[in-house]
Amino acid sequence: MNRGQSFLLLLMGSVALLTLFVILPFVEYVIAAAILAFVLYPFHRRLSRWLRARVSKRFGQMLSALTLIFSAIVAVILPLAYISWVFVRDLTAIAAGETAINVAAIEAEIAALTGQDPEVADLLQTAGELLVEVLFGGFSGVVTTGLRASVGLSLALFLLYYTLIDGPAFVRWIRDTSPLPPDVTADLVDRIDAMTRGVVIGHISVSLLQAVIAGLGLWVAGIPNVVFWTFVMAVLALLPLIGAFFVWGPAAAYLVIVDQVTAGIFLAVYGVAVIAMVDNYARPLVIDQRAHLNPAIILLGVFGGIYSVGFTGLFVGPIVIGVLAATLETFREDYDAI
Repeated sequence: MNRGQSFLLLLMGSVALLTLFVILPFVEYVIAAAILAFVLYPFHRRLSRWLRARVSKRFGQMLSALTLIFSAIVAVILPLAYISWVFVRDLTAIAAGETAINVAAIEAEIAALTGQDPEVADLLQTAGELLVEVLFGGFSGVVTTGLRASVGLSLALFLLYYTLIDGPAFVRWIRDTSPLPPDVTADLVDRIDAMTRGVVIGHISVSLLQAVIAGLGLWVAGIPNVVFWTFVMAVLALLPLIGAFFVWGPAAAYLVIVDQVTAGIFLAVYGVAVIAMVDNYARPLVIDQRAHLNPAIILLGVFGGIYSVGFTGLFVGPIVIGVLAATLETFREDYDAI
C-alpha cells in the first residue's frame, strides 16, 4: 500500500467518523426509515410499474413513493404515535402513583393468602419511575424526547421518500464497491435480506398481531389502561408461547380478585383459545426458515434496542443482531477454509 492509498483510507475513516457523529442524534430515525423502505419497496415496485404505463417513469416513481408514504402515515405512523402517547401518559401516571388498577383489592387478597402486608402501590410506582428513567432519562426528558421525536419523524419521512426512489441504485453501488468477491457479496446481501425480512415480517409482525388481539380481549374484559398493556404485550410477545401470558394471565387473575369472575374466566379462555393460537400457528407460517433466530436473541435485541435508542429500538435491535448473524453465517460458509 503506497502513501496515497494510506492517506485516502485515513481520510475515508475520518470522514466516516464525522458523518456518524453528525447523524448519531437521529440514527434511530435513519434506521427506521430504512426499515420502512425495506417493507414498502415491493409495493413501490409494483405500483410504480403500474403508474409508468400511464405517466412518465420518473413521475410514476415519485407518485408511487408519495402514495406509499401517505399510506404509511395513516396506517402505521399515526397509530404508533397515538399508542406511544398513551403509553407515555399511563407510564408517567404510574410513576406518579396514579393507577386505575384496584390496588387495595390485590393487597387484601395477597394479605389473606400469605399473611403479609404488601405495598403493591409502592412497587408499581417504583417500577414506573425506573421505566421513565431508563426510557426518557426522567420526567423532564419526556418533553425533550417528544420534541426530538417530532423532528426525527420529519427527517425519517424525507429519508423514506428518497430511499424508495434511489434505494435500488444504492444497493447496486454497494455491490459494485464491495471489496468482497461478487459471489460472496451477493450471498451476504441475500442473507441480510432474508434475515431482515424474517425479523420484521416474521417475529415482529406476529408479535404485534398477537398483542393487538390480546389487547382486544383485555378491552372486552374491562381491564384499565388497555393501550399501555397492549404495548407491553407487543414487546413480551416476541418471546413465543409465554410472552403475552405475562400480561393477560395476571389480568385474568386480577379480574377474579376484584369479583369480576365471569370476565376473568372469559379472558383466561380467550387467552388459551385465541391469543396462544396466534403464536402457535401464525409464527411458523410467516417466518422464513432461512432467517430463523432464537427467540431469546430477538428479545435481547428488543430490550437492548429500546434501552439504547428508544422506541424505534423495538425494531432496530433485532435487525442489527439479525444482520450480524447473516454476516457471521456468510463468513462461516464462504471462508470456512480460513
